[in-house]
Amino acid sequence: MIWNFKKFLKLSFKEKILFVEAYVTVGVMRAAILRISFEQLTRSLQHQQNNMEIQPLGDSELQTAVTVGRAISRASAYTPWESTCLAQSFTARRMLQKRGISGVFYLGVAKNEDDREQIEAHSWSQCGDTIITGGEGHENFKVLSMFGWSGQRSKKV
Repeated sequence: MIWNFKKFLKLSFKEKILFVEAYVTVGVMRAAILRISFEQLTRSLQHQQNNMEIQPLGDSELQTAVTVGRAISRASAYTPWESTCLAQSFTARRMLQKRGISGVFYLGVAKNEDDREQIEAHSWSQCGDTIITGGEGHENFKVLSMFGWSGQRSKKV
């Protein structure tokens, strides 16, 4: 615990603020996933069944998106609740949209490696050509749905 606090103290001020925002937001998103229907959670997003055009980002926007993604991954590692890939994708959407950055998150499925009868699900978010959250192993999943958001700020969950 003390080691984790020492790591936190070594972060820059901006990284500390993003860490706290990501920590709180991933908790809110986890609670929302448990209490609100998926349809309501995705109501403000653009649902696409097939490939949607991903808008390229400028260097500044891309750097911000990567920094936000790093904060989400870092915060998710220290939550006492399960911070799933879906909670991280919703967190990325909320934090990036707040900063005026558009993106998309994917929902995918794959057969379980150990039990081919079972299906595994995964979610990852992307801005431009860069994966922001959930990138590890995403290529093993077949995309079922994509949900995009614009860079316009939104007050909906």
